[in-house]
Amino acid sequence: MDDFFRSVERFVNEQIKPNVNDWDEAGEFPRELYKQAGDLGLLGLGYPEEVGGFECTLADRLKLSNLVCSAGSGGLLAGLFSHNIGLPPLLNHGSEELIQMIAPAVLKGEAISALAITEPSGGSDVANLKTKAELFQKDGVAHYRINGEKVFITSGVRADWLTVAVRTGEPGARGVSMMMVPGNAKGLTRSPLKKTGWWMSDTASIYFDNVEVPASHLVGKEGKGFRIVMENFNTERLMLAGACVGFSRVCLNEALDWAQNRQTFGKRLLDHQVIAHKLADMRMKIRATEAWFDETIARIDKGEINEELIADICLLKNQSTQTLQHCANEAVQILGGMGFMRGSSTERIYREVKVMCIGGGAEEIMKELAIRQLAW
Repeated sequence: MDDFFRSVERFVNEQIKPNVNDWDEAGEFPRELYKQAGDLGLLGLGYPEEVGGFECTLADRLKLSNLVCSAGSGGLLAGLFSHNIGLPPLLNHGSEELIQMIAPAVLKGEAISALAITEPSGGSDVANLKTKAELFQKDGVAHYRINGEKVFITSGVRADWLTVAVRTGEPGARGVSMMMVPGNAKGLTRSPLKKTGWWMSDTASIYFDNVEVPASHLVGKEGKGFRIVMENFNTERLMLAGACVGFSRVCLNEALDWAQNRQTFGKRLLDHQVIAHKLADMRMKIRATEAWFDETIARIDKGEINEELIADICLLKNQSTQTLQHCANEAVQILGGMGFMRGSSTERIYREVKVMCIGGGAEEIMKELAIRQLAW
């Protein structure tokens, strides 16, 4: 594993960091990066060997994710690893035939996977989604016909496969199902969305106009999609929490480097107590959040999954985003005018903070879910 860590570190330092700013300004990173990451084995980390993955602990998987975070771009992380929220429902609940059709190509970087849950009428309120899939027969074979709209879909423009939550039955959670929809399906159209941050990660609205897919593309059983989505959210929130810790460190390191080298009033910026205190507070918040994060990961790797753990994941996600908000804000303040200039990691992360607070469930939703799990 040590050799693999070093190879990933070289990949990030040589292939990603020198290009991050240009990619952000261009509004995309090269599609070839998926193939490079796939060839390295980075996309398959934590996935079963039978689909081309490399099984490891969650702790090692997230440690490697932090190496990518060191490039200072949430847009890159979200786009390059969108399969980490798109593939798990398929791998955990899909048929073997469907898994083999999709997963190996995604983990090789030859295809792109995205998750399509959020709709214009709501995000976390999955039980009330409106995109509808109706069962019908076509040439003697069962198919679903999909109509509706999804929005804010990461990798939605490029995705070759969409893991889509649809309504196949009665109103409420029991009428939700999951299915795999090819990106080139007839009747499927997409519109790119412009955002405050995450510029290089494509984000799309996706429209389904009588899109037909075979019933064999259903993931799990009909009407069981709500539980699959909820299960997937826990993983997404954990990944977001880990990314926030990584980006907080980037802000601290850039601010510390600036404070050590910038001269003001005859001494280093760092030698002004007010600046040193800001840096100390940043480190304190990062270390506290990191400790909670590491403890949570260790519990999961030991199989200690219960209501209290799920509550902690929700609250940890909030703790992590608040730590990132603090660190990004203080880093911009320490860098002064340079912190407001495009091109620095701090400026880019500052633009990206809010999406971390909203994506995977807003802070208010996280508190409500935690309280329900704790049965207070």
